Amino acid sequence: MGSLTPAAVRKQIAAGTPDAIYLILGEDEVEKSGLAGEFAELVDEGLRAFNVERIHAGDLTTGDKLADGVASLVAAVRTLPMMAPRRVVTVHQAETLIAPKRESDAATRALEQFEALIKNPERQTTLVLVATSVDKRGKMFKALQKHATIVECGALEDLADAERWVRTRVAAAEAVIDPTAARLVAQRAGVDVKRLRADVDRLLLYALGQKQITVDDVREVTGPAALQDDWAMTNAIEAGQAAEALRQLALMFDAGAPAEKILGQLGWLVRTKFPALAPGDVRPAIEALFRTDLDLKRSAGDPRVLVERLIVELCAGKRVAARRW
Repeated sequence: MGSLTPAAVRKQIAAGTPDAIYLILGEDEVEKSGLAGEFAELVDEGLRAFNVERIHAGDLTTGDKLADGVASLVAAVRTLPMMAPRRVVTVHQAETLIAPKRESDAATRALEQFEALIKNPERQTTLVLVATSVDKRGKMFKALQKHATIVECGALEDLADAERWVRTRVAAAEAVIDPTAARLVAQRAGVDVKRLRADVDRLLLYALGQKQITVDDVREVTGPAALQDDWAMTNAIEAGQAAEALRQLALMFDAGAPAEKILGQLGWLVRTKFPALAPGDVRPAIEALFRTDLDLKRSAGDPRVLVERLIVELCAGKRVAARRW
């Protein structure tokens, strides 16, 4: 059927329009479990005991166990909802169903039964398969690829995803974080899962024994904001937004970018974009670039101040050009 991002799946859940089968993949167990758990929201809370079922397939290690497990799974999926329009069946460690380690006649029959369920799903049931990794060359994965929605976890799209990741991670550790603090962690780490995980782990240690992780804790433990977009500075200059361009420049310097690299990026902007955006300002912009390059080479001032001055000049020219248009 295709692939969706976790954010897109959450929109389906919120709208109450889920697909029949999902395969959630990835190494981030917290993110996968969090997303899988959100499918319960498709059923009213008072009716979840009857219509939300969770199955753990990790112990289906023999042909007979696999046969019994698949039979139970099919029965759970084919059961009609009770006093609700939909059931939700979630299978954790589903890789044992998708690519079993042992082959036998019983296992083969069970997989055929599982494949038949995939090809002919129950429309009143949403089946959610959660797996760490699977052989994408296998027959079962190809069937899922054709009939199920594949969701890859571990990659965050925006700051809202990052903030949700922080809250989920903290809750999994049975801790509590202030919403403003979670937002600040996301703003500082961005969509870098590796940095988010490290920051949250440090926060959990730092705030051990506290009732709640606060904004002050985040300020003490986490580093400066991460750069979200390597080209955000040049994009801001194109729009004539000096304040935003300077903010992005500060992020680049804080991240350790050398002034020479930033100047090279600005040179590319002037050469490739200014002729169309502000043709009358190309020559002054090039002169400003050469002057800044010379000042950097002879240490005629603080590199940060020199580049800031250049950005203000470039943005000013862009604003004048925009008014002329």
